[in-house]
Amino acid sequence: MKPLEGIKVLDFTRVLAGPFATKILADFGAEVIKIERTGQGDDTRSFGPFQNGLSGYFVCLNTGKKSVELNLKDPDSICLLKEMVKDVDVVIENFRPGIMRKFNLDYASLKAIKPDIIYASISGFGQEGVWSNKPAYDLIAQAAGGIMSINGYPDSPPTRVGASLGDTSAGLNATIGITTALFHRERTGEGQQIDVAMVDSIYALLESNVMRYTVEKNIPQRIGNRHPISAPFDIYQSKEGYLAIAIANESLFERFAIFIHREDMLEDERFRTDNNRQNYQELLKVEIENWLCQYTATEAAALLEQGGIPCSVIHDIKDISESAYIKERNMLVDVNQLDHGLFKIPGNPIKLSSLKQTNMQRAPELGEHTEAILEKYKEMMK
Repeated sequence: MKPLEGIKVLDFTRVLAGPFATKILADFGAEVIKIERTGQGDDTRSFGPFQNGLSGYFVCLNTGKKSVELNLKDPDSICLLKEMVKDVDVVIENFRPGIMRKFNLDYASLKAIKPDIIYASISGFGQEGVWSNKPAYDLIAQAAGGIMSINGYPDSPPTRVGASLGDTSAGLNATIGITTALFHRERTGEGQQIDVAMVDSIYALLESNVMRYTVEKNIPQRIGNRHPISAPFDIYQSKEGYLAIAIANESLFERFAIFIHREDMLEDERFRTDNNRQNYQELLKVEIENWLCQYTATEAAALLEQGGIPCSVIHDIKDISESAYIKERNMLVDVNQLDHGLFKIPGNPIKLSSLKQTNMQRAPELGEHTEAILEKYKEMMK
């Protein structure tokens, strides 16, 4: 039995942040009923890459869900949805604040129908506040949330992180909020509203960058791959390829220096402490690359790992996807999309000892479950 079996989720989300959250819920056994626009569906159904006419983007975010086509501007559809609310545990949406209120599907309206409903809202800037009405995509969340200001190199413009952290971090936070609220309801019988903002989610990821400002009034700047308080902590050129090396304490640096036969650095005042090494990072990089130039990145990584030194070659998506590690961790899984063929999508990174890995259920065709689900609730309305 999966841990969320028996939990029903009415899912009004689309694109990335919301579907990312509800996919995790579906992976753990929740019944997720995805409400999609009649004739069009989730925006991502039209996003590439495509395989035999089906979007891989859509598949990787919507496995294990049921699809119901409804027109939210149709009063009969709203009546049906309100009947469905009586039967579900969770409602989740990621429209701009105020949109669900126009359809009488906001938290206050649905709480009146089902007092213990758990209602999760994901938006760019939150449900209330001076920025709440601003539209947002991931780029906007990263820009507004501060992470772009510290990402990149000193001589480069602010840079977006390559993956959509604004969306996925908000989706993860919504999932945490929903499961926490379910536990709270189990103990108290109370439902509640969950308000997750993409910008809040980005800001929360800034950790010590915020503390350097609030404690020291120091505004963190772009420093490339380096760490603000630890060195060496960067990527370094080898005979072939780059190697990431992360030394975050004095004992590790001592071990590293001995391992590369540079014990002299331990007596060099410029390198004896993290603080000192911070001031001589360019010189330190030269010393490390003088050793690395004897090896390829793969060879150097194998050597350093023998000494317990944190390091890695720089994998591209092909490298990591085809690695033995990803296979062993079951992080690239097959989904049989029937006429559209076999898709390989990212697996669930949360490994539960009580949950045996099973085949991933496929993503639904648009409106695949409309008739069966609506007939059920029409009967309940009689």
